[in-house]
Amino acid sequence: MAKHRIYTTSFASVYPLYVAKAEKKGRTKAEVDQVISWLTGYGQKELEAQLEKQTDFESFFAKAPNINPSRALITGVVCGVRVEEIKEPTMREIRYLDKLIDELAKGKAMDKILRKSAS
Repeated sequence: MAKHRIYTTSFASVYPLYVAKAEKKGRTKAEVDQVISWLTGYGQKELEAQLEKQTDFESFFAKAPNINPSRALITGVVCGVRVEEIKEPTMREIRYLDKLIDELAKGKAMDKILRKSAS
């Protein structure tokens, strides 16, 4: 089976769309970056370096310094597919990010987006 084309798409080409989606709903680029950092472990400078290098999605997630174990708490539907039912690991990571950006754009509180417990 051939890989989905999103794998070879540069993260930098989609990143402005994430930012635009969030900003259209009154959120900020900083919040988008915070969500990406929470999911992947990339710091601001590392994220900017990945954008500058035009890293593809597959490499972006493969090289992520610290994939957040709490990402398994992300559930719901993105593009008509339940995130938690996606078997292919890289596609699941991409959809986790899509879901987080959706939640951000829908105005969900950052603590809830970042799956912080109430304890």
